[in-house]
Amino acid sequence: MKNYFITGATGAIGSALVPILLRDSDTQVTLLLRAQSADELAGRLESLFGFWQIGATDSLARRRVRALRGDVTLTDLGLDACDYQELCAGCTHIIHSAGNVRMNLPIEQARRSSVDAARYILALANRCPRLVKAELVSTVGVGGRTHGMVPEEWLTSVRNFHNTYEQAKAEAEEIVHLELERGLPLTVHRPSMVVGDSLTGRIIHFQVFYHLCEFLSGCRTFGLSPEFGTARLDIIPADYVARAIAWSSTTTASCGHILHSCSGPALALLLNPLRERVRQNFARAGRRLPPVIKLPTGLFSAILTGVGVLMPEEVRRAIKTLPVFLDYLATEQTFANDRTQELLSGVGLGLPAPDQYLDKVLGYYLENVKHR
Repeated sequence: MKNYFITGATGAIGSALVPILLRDSDTQVTLLLRAQSADELAGRLESLFGFWQIGATDSLARRRVRALRGDVTLTDLGLDACDYQELCAGCTHIIHSAGNVRMNLPIEQARRSSVDAARYILALANRCPRLVKAELVSTVGVGGRTHGMVPEEWLTSVRNFHNTYEQAKAEAEEIVHLELERGLPLTVHRPSMVVGDSLTGRIIHFQVFYHLCEFLSGCRTFGLSPEFGTARLDIIPADYVARAIAWSSTTTASCGHILHSCSGPALALLLNPLRERVRQNFARAGRRLPPVIKLPTGLFSAILTGVGVLMPEEVRRAIKTLPVFLDYLATEQTFANDRTQELLSGVGLGLPAPDQYLDKVLGYYLENVKHR
């Protein structure tokens, strides 16, 4: 019997991963969920069952999933001694996908979410006598402001970062690398910007990509748009990342590897055509779109900052995230994925092209978002 311990089950990757693992009837799954009470814990688990379409009558699947109330940023994961010891004794696989994807947190908060959490997960791994494999989710963003290609390898060079999220993830990778050198069987996964399922578009939460699409549509900026030039956006569907992690957890062939779950240089989307694709989907969904007015990036930022005070609170909050996005446009950067593709294609995990799933992803969003 395989006993998986998973953090981040309520996130885009973790929520796509659990149903894949449950396809193996010899697998049990333990989830770490934050909750203030046992009732809240039960409610969060029930919400996950709903997303996974595991009904109340599907007792066989439900019996193979349990939830522990804890927090990955706390010592011993916030578990009581009995639960922690039981977890250590039985765990055979660890998948750590939890993380706070807010880009502009104070650095100490970002470190708690990434660095401290990595330390506590590694401490758990070292106390599991039956451990077969550990999978840790990072981000291609650890390349920081690296110009050109970010390689599929451990990054040791001094570099600057766009934001505290990238910096903290990079620092977490440093301590993970040390554990690898000590012999811990682990793989690091670096996804790019995660979007919905490649076949259905489904995703548990609408995060960064979807907020960006609202801006690309012009709906939140009165049609104002920066000049994108040759800037590209690398996206990847959640189910692809999840399948890569699930496969990696079953083999030692990926031990010590950095896997880049991303579209890569060949498939990353040019932002100008992406904007048009987004606007086409929004128009088909009945959104009223202003005409696009292209401006130099500096002027675009200045105008939005000036008129932001006149916008609704929700839009003002969203505008505060724009500098993060615009900062990325200033970096000519792509992410290598040749080694990862060679490894994954050999086991039938082909990389889907964004053209194959983009309309599904946007369609699901437009059908389910609460538009104001």
